[in-house]
Amino acid sequence: MANRVVYFNGEWVSEREARVSIFDSALMFGDMAFEMTRTFNQKPFKLREHLERLYASLKLMEIDCGLTIDHMEQITLEGLKKNLSTEPDDMDWQIMHDVSRGVMGFYETVFPEGVQPTVSINYWPMILHAGTSAVKYDAGIDLVIPAQQAVPAHLIDPKTKNRSRVYYQLANLQASRMNNGTPLLLDPDGYLTESTGANVFLVKNNVLYTPEPRNILLGVSRDTVIELAEKLNIPVVEKNMGRYEALMADEMFMTSTPFCMMHAATFEGQTIGDGKRGPIFTQLANAWKDLVDLDFVAQAHAYEGQMEAWKKRELEANR
Repeated sequence: MANRVVYFNGEWVSEREARVSIFDSALMFGDMAFEMTRTFNQKPFKLREHLERLYASLKLMEIDCGLTIDHMEQITLEGLKKNLSTEPDDMDWQIMHDVSRGVMGFYETVFPEGVQPTVSINYWPMILHAGTSAVKYDAGIDLVIPAQQAVPAHLIDPKTKNRSRVYYQLANLQASRMNNGTPLLLDPDGYLTESTGANVFLVKNNVLYTPEPRNILLGVSRDTVIELAEKLNIPVVEKNMGRYEALMADEMFMTSTPFCMMHAATFEGQTIGDGKRGPIFTQLANAWKDLVDLDFVAQAHAYEGQMEAWKKRELEANR
């Protein structure tokens, strides 16, 4: 239907009308903090946690967006309400917050009205994110180690979710040439960190392991899995791990906002367990589904069958 609106610097505008200046620091330096939240049954999941991380990133990057976190939350919910009617009731949404320093001062003479941080919130149907994940829920993903390493914390703290992520893109390109695998980056010491937008977990002897919070983004989905594991009395250990631990794992899986949880079938070309969803993964995934009152795997399969018709309608509406 393509009648969506976005919040852009204090106004609600059509997503086609939202424009960022070519002189914006986001374009010049990737100088932007961001967050992506998703809904389940059209209700934002852990929105406050995402916003708290956004504001922590802004503090580290020394950007004052001009809005309190409470106001940002209020605007976010208002925008979701504005957009819900553009899709059927069974459509879930991704909510993207982008905040940059704004137009660089060097170019301020182009803007006599003054310069300010660029703040946008956009809303996009989950159908493409979820629908393209459907086949991976069944088959699992193939994790590979790309040549590109993670950027270590002594250069820029990975807990800051920012748009300066060309190393992610390089890792994606390298992994795509490795049997179209999913990249899992190492830090300079050879320890596992994260994928390009997802955290990693290993299971060995019914214990859940995940990299220590040193050279990784502290994912909201990662935290959710740890919380669920504690409720299920599954031991959780944060530690440095390398290729050896991954190859010896009974199970391995990734977590991320769009797809929640996804098991890995192989690591570096070797099968993990039997290549299928393991018992610990299954317990945690079922607990997540109960938590949000939605089977996100079934939803992904339903969206998969609707994607082409949805894209066709979108294109026709935007002509």
